[in-house]
Amino acid sequence: MSPKHIAAALTLALGLIHAPGTLAAGNVPARSGAKAPPSEDLVARTVFQTLVGEFALQRGDTRLASDAWTDLAVRTRDPAAVARATEVAAFARQYDRAIELSALWLEVEPDSAKARQMQASLLTLSGRLDDLAPQLAAMLAQDPDNLGNNLLHLNRLLSRISDKKALQAMVDRLTAPYGDRPEAHFAMAQAAAAAGDEGRALAETDRALQLRPDWEVAALIRTQLQARLLGPARAVDSLGDFVGRNPGARDARLTLARLLISEKRYDEARTHFERLLKDHPDNPEIIYPVAMLALQNGDTTTGRQQLEHLLQTDFPDKSTVHFFLGQLDQEQKQPAAALAHYLQVGGGDQYIPARGRAAQILLGQGQADAARQLLHETRAGTPAERVQLTLAEAQLLREAGRHNDAYITLATALEMQADNPDLLYEAALTAERIGKPEILESHLKRLLELKPDHAHALNALGYSLADRNVRLDEAHDLIRRALALSPDDPFITDSLGWVLYRQGRLPEALQVLETAYRLKADPEIAAHLGEVLWKLERREDARRILQEAAARHQDNEVLNAARQKLQP
Repeated sequence: MSPKHIAAALTLALGLIHAPGTLAAGNVPARSGAKAPPSEDLVARTVFQTLVGEFALQRGDTRLASDAWTDLAVRTRDPAAVARATEVAAFARQYDRAIELSALWLEVEPDSAKARQMQASLLTLSGRLDDLAPQLAAMLAQDPDNLGNNLLHLNRLLSRISDKKALQAMVDRLTAPYGDRPEAHFAMAQAAAAAGDEGRALAETDRALQLRPDWEVAALIRTQLQARLLGPARAVDSLGDFVGRNPGARDARLTLARLLISEKRYDEARTHFERLLKDHPDNPEIIYPVAMLALQNGDTTTGRQQLEHLLQTDFPDKSTVHFFLGQLDQEQKQPAAALAHYLQVGGGDQYIPARGRAAQILLGQGQADAARQLLHETRAGTPAERVQLTLAEAQLLREAGRHNDAYITLATALEMQADNPDLLYEAALTAERIGKPEILESHLKRLLELKPDHAHALNALGYSLADRNVRLDEAHDLIRRALALSPDDPFITDSLGWVLYRQGRLPEALQVLETAYRLKADPEIAAHLGEVLWKLERREDARRILQEAAARHQDNEVLNAARQKLQP
């Protein structure tokens, strides 16, 4: 035991010796007007037992510590000794003994709120709910000045009770005498919600708000319950009424604005955010959603203004702000500014995407080696992040026309994570670009062993077979399975049209490809549709489709190959 702990134990022992009433049984009768000194034997015993108890506690011998303190508490009946004995018994998980000691504590110090709270906690831990209820009722009754606060903390005090229905019944009994207090109904609502009785919880929250109409916390809880029980529209209307009556309720207005966004009622949400921004112009919790709402609605001027403002506040996630500003600059053809923002993303979910975008900008500036070096220098904290970096580097190499290097990068990563679905899929597609369809098949078949319902893998394998005009029945089956999993995917629909074309089923192919082109006017879909139209002798239609697509996508290799083939 350290000198510090020895000194503390001695101080505690001396406090017990000199406390009023301590060791009364051993006091020598006092002369008139003089205080009787304690018996030297009892003083020594008290010091000894105090030291034994504290030494044992420091050494981890909780049973010896509890025995020493319990004996001292029972013998002296001193409130400080009884309190310490109760604490030590509770620490030793001797709950029955601790409860008995807490009863002794209340006997010698009946007005002690701390003693009553300790007993309530011990009865809760022991699950003795029948004994607990009277103690809690007494606690509430004896402290009228703090009644509201005590009612609000009732559920927290009882949170360790696992039987939430029993807890609800107890809270109902304890709060019954206080039906005119909003805190009582709020406590009943909390207990009901914990017990899964959300209808009752909503009713009690309503009653709490009737008694205290401006209670913002209760209004927010009611909104959550209404959203689950009655639907988000009812929750929005109810919270809107509350905000209308309490225009200064910031958290309620902020919650309302967010709910309106979730309901796609953007104009109404903007009105509330503008009011919040006017009242709290430097609050990051308000500036950030205002910026996101503006960007979502295409108002890039307001979005940028608020994001830049956010950088001047204490908003903790500056990296996310830089990421969005980088996106804005990139969309507005300001690559240097975008690069500066992306390089300031130092962590979080946007870190790896930001580094990937920065590398793309460097590639666009003709700095392919610098772009690749940036990715190599990027730290990856998890296997998933390492995969993201590998995919980003492979994309970089493909865009630079270095398809073989891209495949080597992916294949190297697969040596470490052989069954990673994303790596298998990208390696398969890259293998096809370097003219190795057998490797594509190997990777995709392994991916489908791991994930039989991987729609894109089914489609990629089926399309590869169709494009090579081999095993067309197998290709048709694979693509049909993919389309069943993702029926509105335009690229899978295009694959089905292409395999039908390869099978010579031209009218069916035309119908499917027209559907795919309506879903997405993609240049490769246009190339397939043009070729089928040409085969059906609808050459003017084929020329029109190909020319329209070429006007929008002048550099697409598949489209240009189709135009060269059909219109040499």
